[in-house]
Amino acid sequence: MAPPTRPASRFLAPAQVAELLSIGVDEVIDLLHEGRLRGAQLGSPPRWRVEESSLEGYLAEESENARRMALWRQSQVASFPEVWGTSSAHRS
Repeated sequence: MAPPTRPASRFLAPAQVAELLSIGVDEVIDLLHEGRLRGAQLGSPPRWRVEESSLEGYLAEESENARRMALWRQSQVASFPEVWGTSSAHRS
């Protein structure tokens, strides 16, 4: 029996990705250069194409960053009793 084939990756133009993420095309190109999105320059002349599957990873990363920032902001406004609890050992 032949091994199962992996579905072919779908590639999107930077303008399509920019529309999906509500950002500019230049920002999509920057994300490609930073390695936060996977893609390749295809065709002649070469034009960027973004792997559609890399969007899920990017969005998960951004969601995690937002969650961490929210926790950090929460910790900055927490009072010491909320953070450390109350202890009767230090009371007079």
